[in-house]
Amino acid sequence: HPEVTLACLTCRQEAGQPFEAIYPGMASWIGQTCETYDPASLVGAGVEVAFTALPHKLPMSLVPGLLDHGIKVVDLSADFRFKVAADYEAAYQAHSCAGLLGEAVYGLSEVYTDQIKNARLVGNPGCYPTSILMPLIPLLKAGLIAPQGIIADAKSGVSGAGRSATATTHFCHVNESFKAYKVAGHRHTPEMEAVLAEQAGQPVPLIFVPHLVPMTRGMQSTLYAVPTAGASEEAIGDCLADYYSGCAFVRLRGQQPPDTLHVKGTNCIDIAWKIDPRQGRLILMSAIDNLVKGAAGQAVQNMNLMLGLDETAGLRSVPFPF
Repeated sequence: HPEVTLACLTCRQEAGQPFEAIYPGMASWIGQTCETYDPASLVGAGVEVAFTALPHKLPMSLVPGLLDHGIKVVDLSADFRFKVAADYEAAYQAHSCAGLLGEAVYGLSEVYTDQIKNARLVGNPGCYPTSILMPLIPLLKAGLIAPQGIIADAKSGVSGAGRSATATTHFCHVNESFKAYKVAGHRHTPEMEAVLAEQAGQPVPLIFVPHLVPMTRGMQSTLYAVPTAGASEEAIGDCLADYYSGCAFVRLRGQQPPDTLHVKGTNCIDIAWKIDPRQGRLILMSAIDNLVKGAAGQAVQNMNLMLGLDETAGLRSVPFPF
């Protein structure tokens, strides 16, 4: 990143280990050693922004202290993605600092841009919500699709499950396998419905079915919606182009289906659309890298907005399309 210095890396499990020993591919890029978390050392190092990439519930115990020290926070867990504590608690667990939920800004960078610029706490969206919400929000706001009957069929690479191995994510269970999981019960569903309702000004029930595909990274979402009268493919394209005008990381592909290979390693989201005239349904398609636009890349994008930097700084990586 041309404008930012990495001041400190903390890790619960790997404290005392050089970062390049954990990720050898980062040798000569990052020379720091992982440290035990100590907010006082962050203040002493002049840290302006902290990224909290921790399991749910841990960030809510750390974030208030960071904010009290004047450090802005981008949280990559779900702890600050909900505005209503009861909604969070229904999907996760009791919230110990619900008073911050009203202040926290949902970090969908291209949608909540102005709020993020003035925020000190951003709840960074996950990969599924990013890939699903971005195609839908402009069309719902413009009244080009009905708020009822939306179906989201999404596929994720295995890295979306996190770094720790489990019985269902190690090689023998994932290789040559393709399956749905958490059908009609994924915790991202209430998160997405809350954001869609806020943007549409009315409830937007969502059928969401996630799938695990045997690849390391990448996410493809196919969305089905009922177009309203006059919602032609041209009108859909014009609406998306107008809403995302000037957004460097949104690439509109028209009727060309996006490919996870073409966004790998980038902070881009590719969006395409097609109306099925026989069924009268709009088919929206999106592709992202679940680790970049779906997580760390969008977090850096939000940091850029919070610090008044060029939104694309540190994120202009060249795609590796083959």
